[in-house]
Amino acid sequence: MRALYTAATGMAAQELNVQVISNNIANMRTTGYKKQQAQFQDLIYEHVKRVGAQASDQGTILPVGIDIGGGVKTVGTPRLMTQGTLNPTGGDFDLAIRGEGYFKIQMTDGTFTYTRDGSFTTDGTGRIVTAQGNLVQPTITVPQNASQITINQQGQVSVMLPGSTTPSVIGQISLTRFINKSGLQSIGDNLFTDTPASGPPQDGIANADGFGDIQQRNLEQANVEVVSEISDLIAAQRAYEMNAKVVSAADQMMQATTGMFR
Repeated sequence: MRALYTAATGMAAQELNVQVISNNIANMRTTGYKKQQAQFQDLIYEHVKRVGAQASDQGTILPVGIDIGGGVKTVGTPRLMTQGTLNPTGGDFDLAIRGEGYFKIQMTDGTFTYTRDGSFTTDGTGRIVTAQGNLVQPTITVPQNASQITINQQGQVSVMLPGSTTPSVIGQISLTRFINKSGLQSIGDNLFTDTPASGPPQDGIANADGFGDIQQRNLEQANVEVVSEISDLIAAQRAYEMNAKVVSAADQMMQATTGMFR
C-alpha cells in the first residue's frame, strides 16, 4: 500500500528535523553559532488523471485531476546567518562583529577558514590566535611588554609600550564577507570554509564599505531562540506521531483486506 511508503518518508523527514533542532539547542551557548533549519519538498506525483486533459468525446476538459503524491524529501539544512546578541566579557582579545563579516583564520596547512567566534588569545610568541591556536589574519604579534591593549571598531590594534605616552599601532584585523553566507561549509570548531555556492571571499576593513564593526571585550552569542526551538520540536514530534499513525492505519487496512480472503 502506497500510504505506508509515503508516511515512512514523513517519519524520516521529521526525524531529521528533530536532529537539526536538537543540534541548535545543544549549541545555544556556543559563541558565534548560527542555527540551522530543515527545509523540505514534496516528492514526484503519479498523475492518474491530468488536470486539463480531455474528459469526453465532446471535448470537455477536466477541471481537476487526480494526483497521488509520493511523500516528502529533505532539500537542505541551511544556516540562518542573523546577528546574535553581543555579550560583554571584559577580555582584551574577545571580539564580536556587529553586522556583516567574518574573522579570517589561517589553518596549520596554510588554508583559510572563517568564523564569527572572536574568543581570541595570544600564543607563546604573542601572536593573536583562536582557541585552537590558529592565526587570526593578518598575523599580529603583541609585544611582551605591551599594556592597555585597544582594538577599535575598524580592527586597528593599539598598545602602550614602556617609555611612550601615546598608543602604538601594531596591526589591523581585517574582515571577510561573502555574497551568499548560507553557502559556507561548516567544518566544526565554529569555523566555515568558502564554497562555489558562497562565492569568493571579499576581504576588507571593518566599519567600511558595508562591513560590520568590531566590538572589543564582547562576544557574539548564538542566534538560537530557545522558545522557538522548543515549539518547533513539539511540532516535529506531533508530525512524526501522525505519520506513524498513518503507518498503523494502513497496516490495519491491509490486515482487513487480507482477512477477507481467509
